[in-house]
Order: sequence, then C-alpha cells, then structure tokens
Amino acid sequence: MAKAPKTKEKETEALDELSFEDALNQLETIVDAMENESLPLEKLLEFHEKGVQLQQVCQKKLQLAEDRIQQLETKGDGEFGLKPLTLEEDSE
Repeated sequence: MAKAPKTKEKETEALDELSFEDALNQLETIVDAMENESLPLEKLLEFHEKGVQLQQVCQKKLQLAEDRIQQLETKGDGEFGLKPLTLEEDSE
C-alpha cells in the first residue's frame, strides 16, 4: 500500500525543524544531483522546489543566528546597549 503524500504544510514544518547543517547538506545533495544526473523535467522541478524551501530555511536560521550575535556597547549616558555585529573584511 502506498503512503499518502505529505501536505505542503507538514513538509514546511518538517523542513523548519531541520538544523542549519542538515538543511544545507540536503540542499547540497539536491544541487549535486541536479548538476550531475540526467533527470526528467518533473524530477528537476521537484528538486528545484525543495531546494528553494531549503534555501529559505537556511536563510532564516542564519538571520536568527545573526540576530543573536550582538556586541555590547556603551552609550553616551554610560548605560550599556546592544548593537548589531558588523563584519569587517580582512585587509590582506
């Protein structure tokens, strides 16, 4: 007996529960398959859709991580506050 297909909502919830590393690994696997295998159009479209979802999951998780990484700064009135982390490029 065939399994009933997951709904889009359940698939999205399952993807949101992935760690960043797991989502990135799945995305890399999809990209590799799309680049190196001869796949039918329908499978390519399916991979593309899932890849976009995984990219969005990774982007959300990176944004959350960036929001958490903040530096403490002293304001003019002597109080402390948080400022966003700014990334500086190496000048080598």
